[in-house]
Amino acid sequence: MPKKYVDLETLKYILYDIHRLEDLLTRERFQDHDLESLDLFIESIKEFSDRELYPYFQEMDETPAYHKDGTVIVHEQVKTVMLKSGEMGIIAGAFNYEDGGLQIPFSALQAAVYIMDAANNHLPGYPSLTQGSAELIVEFGSDSLKEKYVPNMLSGVWGGTMCLTEPQAGSSLSDIVTKATPTNEGYYKILGQKIFISGGDHQYADNFVHLVLARIEGAPKGTKGISLFVVPKKRIKEDGTLEYNDVMTVADFQKMGQRGYCTTHLGFGDTDDCRGWLVGEMHKGLNQMFLMMNGARIAVGRGASAIAMAAYRASLQYANERPQGRKLTADGKKNPTEKQSLIIEHPDVRRMLLLQKSIAEGSLSLVFLASKYHDIISTATSKEEKEKYNLLLEMIIPIVKTFPSEAGAESVDNGLQVLGGYGFCTDFTLQQYYRDIRISALYEGTTGIQSQDLLGRKVPMQNGKALELLAAEIMQTIQLASNDEELKKYAAVLGDKLKLSQKVLGHLMPFAMKGNYERYLADANLFMEYLSIVVLGWLWLEMAVDAKNELNNSNRKYSEIFYESKIHTMKFYFKYEVPKTNSLAESLMSDEVVTIKKDKEYIL
Repeated sequence: MPKKYVDLETLKYILYDIHRLEDLLTRERFQDHDLESLDLFIESIKEFSDRELYPYFQEMDETPAYHKDGTVIVHEQVKTVMLKSGEMGIIAGAFNYEDGGLQIPFSALQAAVYIMDAANNHLPGYPSLTQGSAELIVEFGSDSLKEKYVPNMLSGVWGGTMCLTEPQAGSSLSDIVTKATPTNEGYYKILGQKIFISGGDHQYADNFVHLVLARIEGAPKGTKGISLFVVPKKRIKEDGTLEYNDVMTVADFQKMGQRGYCTTHLGFGDTDDCRGWLVGEMHKGLNQMFLMMNGARIAVGRGASAIAMAAYRASLQYANERPQGRKLTADGKKNPTEKQSLIIEHPDVRRMLLLQKSIAEGSLSLVFLASKYHDIISTATSKEEKEKYNLLLEMIIPIVKTFPSEAGAESVDNGLQVLGGYGFCTDFTLQQYYRDIRISALYEGTTGIQSQDLLGRKVPMQNGKALELLAAEIMQTIQLASNDEELKKYAAVLGDKLKLSQKVLGHLMPFAMKGNYERYLADANLFMEYLSIVVLGWLWLEMAVDAKNELNNSNRKYSEIFYESKIHTMKFYFKYEVPKTNSLAESLMSDEVVTIKKDKEYIL
């Protein structure tokens, strides 16, 4: 196991110095917290992760969750992490005081769980989904539902899930058929099946509170007819004891990675005795679920970013310890009598490590950016402020979920390559990180779905206002960088890419205006990649601007090499990654159409 799975110094730098966590603490909601107390909270999570998560990372992969006798058997650390997450405020952290929470900034909470993700990505999903489920009940549920379910969820005694996907529908939620039949006793009879339910069952929770999307009889077709229900595995009797609620764990899916994080198939109402309680208004279930889904999409990006970071630390350690070959001399020859070089001295290995560093640290900044927007929205003091940051968050949510997942997988792949043949062997952790991160591009809507959301919904939102606001944020950094002699050429490059994005949209928009949405969205994934590279270029330029300022500060917080490394990584990103936008733009503006199905089938 590598000695270091997370770069805590960089995490704090991006959270405190780049995204200015301290500025959020001036807001009334967070007035009971200060930077020192939140820093202690983050440090305590690091110590907890060192002790209770990281040592079990490989073991949980080697002894995966499995289904037996109607339940799922998971590693015993699931119990420890669930209860400790309740005790330490990880589940309840962002909730209001009156709901049993600590009113910790969402940003600080994401930093804490990021550390847990990096330590052992098989475990944090259990408390995270419980937190998200409880959030839905608090936001939309009746007082009775809150009193019955939320306290035990926030303490980690009960688990929580979100149940959307069905066998016949997949990602198409308009096709779900799980049925809710009203009764005269205040509850609904639930009948149906849900698949791919993360953390859906295990032996260490007394109960599971499932948040289930279902269709009330007679409801409109499509997503407009979907309602949200609390469906516990065990329902609460009048005397407070629990009884079986006709929720059956049919199976656990055996996965390529994240094998310690169970993924279940649940059946509801096989004996016609499954009871569910409506959350909020009927037929508003999908809108309500989106409250949780935005948080869940940030969580997916956070988890992928953390895996990329852990893989980078592992491959960096290996590169600094592994001697192999010798550096080329000026004449292009090698001297076999010389001592072997550490592989970190070879340019191609350095290229792969810099790619990993640029993706891992850039993704972390992206996650904290979204988290900051989330905190500003929740504490906004004016309608204008709330609308602005809501639009900004909506604009970047698909990127936050997708870039760390897709680029993160590429990053881990390069880390595996740094190890050479050893990277493919179970003796080293890179192969596990490679398997674990792959599901991130599938969680909470695949890359294709996120890309269509970005180009199809977010770009045209309010006649392009969200994109305008994002461009304005990027331009502020470009203007700051333009004042620096060393950085101004990178600022100019990023400005050109913003202009090119307008040209790309100028080519695509007419298809949408003519009602040809299939053509408009056919290459949405390419646009996702294009805009993601631009956004990451912005975040790296932002770090470089700050680093240059701090290098001129005699009271700098971090070492000179720390800041210089940020500037160097920015330069790498602009040399190797940003130019990819040119080929993407060329493809996006091509008149060649080869993926839309025509009269004849060419995929044979």
